[in-house]
Amino acid sequence: MFDKLHEECGIFGIFGSPLNKTTSYCYYGLFAQQHRGQESAGIAISDGKQLHYYKDEGLVQDVFDSKILSFLEGHSGIGHVRYATSGGKGAVNAQPILASGITGQIALVHNGNLVNTKVLREELIAEDVNFHTSSDSEVILRMIIYYMRNGQKLVEAVKMTMSRISGGYSIILLLENRMLAFRDPHGIRPLVLGDLEGIPVLASESCAFGAIQAKLVRNILPGEILDISETGTKSHFIKPLSERFCSFEFVYFARTDSDIEGANVYETRLKMGRELYRETHIDADIVIDIPDSGTTAALGYSYESGIQFSKGFYRNSYIGRTFIKPNQDMREMGVNFKLNPIVSHVKGKRIIMVDDSIVRGTTMKRIVKSMRDAGAKEIHVMISSPAVRHSCFYGIDTPTENELIASHKTTEEICEYIAADSLHFLSIDGLGNATSHVGLERCYACFNGDYIVAPHVNHTEIVETMVQLEIL
Repeated sequence: MFDKLHEECGIFGIFGSPLNKTTSYCYYGLFAQQHRGQESAGIAISDGKQLHYYKDEGLVQDVFDSKILSFLEGHSGIGHVRYATSGGKGAVNAQPILASGITGQIALVHNGNLVNTKVLREELIAEDVNFHTSSDSEVILRMIIYYMRNGQKLVEAVKMTMSRISGGYSIILLLENRMLAFRDPHGIRPLVLGDLEGIPVLASESCAFGAIQAKLVRNILPGEILDISETGTKSHFIKPLSERFCSFEFVYFARTDSDIEGANVYETRLKMGRELYRETHIDADIVIDIPDSGTTAALGYSYESGIQFSKGFYRNSYIGRTFIKPNQDMREMGVNFKLNPIVSHVKGKRIIMVDDSIVRGTTMKRIVKSMRDAGAKEIHVMISSPAVRHSCFYGIDTPTENELIASHKTTEEICEYIAADSLHFLSIDGLGNATSHVGLERCYACFNGDYIVAPHVNHTEIVETMVQLEIL
């Protein structure tokens, strides 16, 4: 939907798999995470001697065909699906990003966003480092290579880079015979480790593991650097900082079957719906969802209230995302094609209508009108997250604050704008209750403006600790 926060990115990695299966594992691991980015896709594979890669704009199934996949043959690989949160759109900024280091080629995939890209880029340019993209991901890769060329070994170069970059990030590096994965010291962006019959697998979400019959092992820890080679797997750490895992992963971004930070996304969204009813106690004839983002929370509202859940809309699965249409009129027409009221279910009914968020309000206004036109008697809009009042700088592409309707309108004013009978946003305390079983403290910056990393900084000083653990 156009009135949504845009997806981030999804990353995948596998090390030491059978020669004829690596590319298929990467393909299906990315396909399972397609919801995290639909602008471009790419895969890089190592055959032990060099890296081969292919990337382009489009969905996974459109970018890759059997001929391309047969060219990408090797024992280890990484992949990426992208929605642009930093740098321009287009194939040039698609990932993986490759560069040559002193030990050979290095490929990088990145989920997240840095807040100090500009100053770091300028520093590297002053050191005669050349850039080929406008992406913050290339800044990370070029900085790692810069430290290696100045005498640091790979892990130390990564640690020094992590001490300079600020923001949210989960990253996988692929070398000819090695793979590194690391996560920002606040744990803002997700990264999980899996096992495929003894083969280490990495992904943004555990749903990628189900696609290749791998098992979830654990989350990569905040500040952890996982070092995978033929000799085994080790972890190195920089000191973790105050935990702030992105709460919007549970609100909207993550797939419902994923387990993240010890919590199942489906069960968490059910709890959000239950919390909505506990905060409102509004009576109605039926509870309906705005598919698919509001479905699970709507079920939770129905379970807690005892009000029957019913489908209020037919969702046309063949219509693309409305926000990529070329102008506002076409976007709004796209909403009509994508969601069509089921008149017989809603006519004459008092309706609880549940969705996950309101960003600009334009789409919700049209949806409420379509329910009115279908004959709904009352329309009570329930949102399973707090009002989005602030931009995100850590890997979610949010509009500017003046485009966020809740930044300049009260809930009552938004309710009047969308022409609903009532409107309720889940409170931050309610979201905290629904996510209390999550393994890390959560980030609510897009709701309350409490940024764990300042939106614009030169760099964050991170005290390093040298710790090594044997894993797997």
